[in-house]
Amino acid sequence: MAKQTDRGLENREIILGVLTEVLEKGSFVHLILNQALYKYQYLDKADRAFITRVTEGTLEYMLQIDAVIDRYSKTKTKRMKPLIRSILRMSVYQLLYMDRVPDSAVCNEAVKLAVKHKFHGLKGFVNGVLRTISREKAQIAFEDPALRYSVPAWMYEKWVQDWGEETTEKIAASFLKTRPTWVRCNLSAASREEILISLKQEGAKAEPLAGSDSMIALSGYDYLEGLTAFCEGWIQVQDISSSLVGELAAPKEGAYILDVCAAPGGKSLHLADKLKGTGLVEARDLTEQKTALIEDNLARCGLTNIRARVWDATVPDPQWENQADIVIADLPCSGMGIIGRKPDIKYRMTEEGLKELEELQRRILSVVWRYVKPGGKLIYSTCTINRGENEKNADWIRRNLPFDPVDITKLLPDGWERESTASLEEGQIQILPGIGPWEDFDGFFISVFKRRI
Repeated sequence: MAKQTDRGLENREIILGVLTEVLEKGSFVHLILNQALYKYQYLDKADRAFITRVTEGTLEYMLQIDAVIDRYSKTKTKRMKPLIRSILRMSVYQLLYMDRVPDSAVCNEAVKLAVKHKFHGLKGFVNGVLRTISREKAQIAFEDPALRYSVPAWMYEKWVQDWGEETTEKIAASFLKTRPTWVRCNLSAASREEILISLKQEGAKAEPLAGSDSMIALSGYDYLEGLTAFCEGWIQVQDISSSLVGELAAPKEGAYILDVCAAPGGKSLHLADKLKGTGLVEARDLTEQKTALIEDNLARCGLTNIRARVWDATVPDPQWENQADIVIADLPCSGMGIIGRKPDIKYRMTEEGLKELEELQRRILSVVWRYVKPGGKLIYSTCTINRGENEKNADWIRRNLPFDPVDITKLLPDGWERESTASLEEGQIQILPGIGPWEDFDGFFISVFKRRI
């Protein structure tokens, strides 16, 4: 029993460390959590699953959790010591959303964490708040929909303005659902059938996407780096929404392609794979840290027709003017479409930040369009559901740059054209999570243009 208890405390110590890095130091949860899981590979699958769920769940429901804590604590969360605040948050998540963890164990482990970190004087406070919430949790309810789905009020209201009440509620609810990991097969390395066999032999649940020759829903695996298919470069983590960029680009063999904001490189790798060893994909990003992510994926996948380069997309590059058959401008954005995978986005983005991003996107577009040769394609995309970054900027391209939209209706998987929330004839598609055939996919916007000759 002691060994089991020690393991539980160790797991919670790891969770506390990740939450502290994310919430108090501004680190990105997907990076810090992955680093922690890699460091503690010796833990068994159940322990790593617990760490992942509590970490991500605490961030997903944090606004709601804080409201609950503030209801039952005289000291409000904003005024608490950071470590105590994180201990309470992760513990309240367990009390409200994890039936298999006994409430008494949650309270006891929280007190032990506080004591371990030299907060002996606050152990009674921690215990009292958690035991009160445990007793009262059946009566806890949230009338405000933004709080019910743990979304900042300003963000929820903006979605309502853009998409209406009913659609907004579906979007917000979808971000709290458990989803599989989507991976794309690098078909120049192995067939999808070979990849499926390998994944299933190693105990992963792998379901191919109907209508796609390369997408697989992956779940039930221990950790990704332990799968042969990943280590050999046969698969790349990439959501279906993101993979549509490569499908809509539809590159011809021998094409020259420039991806101006490429890290970590999923779209660039997809396009290089589609070129079947011909042509060239140059994958750029702002810093060496970001291009290192691209290079790591290049080394793993073994593609030879792709290279990474550090370049600021706002700075013109005369050597590429009129050279690219396709320019991919998947630009820095608010990330509102991927909150389901990166819940800390909700707490980083502001209304002022949205306006700055919309302006940055136009600054980049005003530079990179010149790289497209006459008759070539410019693809502007974002992983957000904000109209200001999406439809409005696509309209800005039409009005200010020498490009015409490309009808993408026939390039989409069967059925998608009937559910689109943007004009396919005008070269646009807006994927909304929780809506239509892309219910379980990331929110994403893609617009395709052809440069006038």
